[in-house]
Amino acid sequence: MRTLIAATVLGVGLSGAALAKDIVDTAVGAGNFKTLATALQAAGLVETLKGPGPFTVFAPTDAAFAKVPKAQLDALLADKAALSKVLTYHVVPGKVMAKDVKAGKVKTVQGSELTVATAGGVTVDGAKVTSTDIAADNGVIHVIDTVVMPK
Repeated sequence: MRTLIAATVLGVGLSGAALAKDIVDTAVGAGNFKTLATALQAAGLVETLKGPGPFTVFAPTDAAFAKVPKAQLDALLADKAALSKVLTYHVVPGKVMAKDVKAGKVKTVQGSELTVATAGGVTVDGAKVTSTDIAADNGVIHVIDTVVMPK
């Protein structure tokens, strides 16, 4: 007890462990996923992506969402079911690091398959992967430059 009190008084923590960040907190902290965070909230998927996972998320940036025509994006944000389908299409079960990515089809949480290509840089359904291996304690984020839509 004395050690705990002394550590508290001195402002020293007993464990040096950093606060863990899940996929959502990691994306929000990055600063360029504001639209994605808003969409996850609107679709009711925040708690899911804060869950144990692991998840691999192909995360479109704000610039990627800006490529979607405003009327289409507004309609999507207003339709929770459609929005959920689109967002879960960006999520693959498991933690797949860049070094483990292989060309081919990969099943998404939404149920459809994404097509991953590795020739000349990695793409997911044609969206270019611009940054990889952003680690979270319940998975990994790979940044993409385009919002991909399920078929």
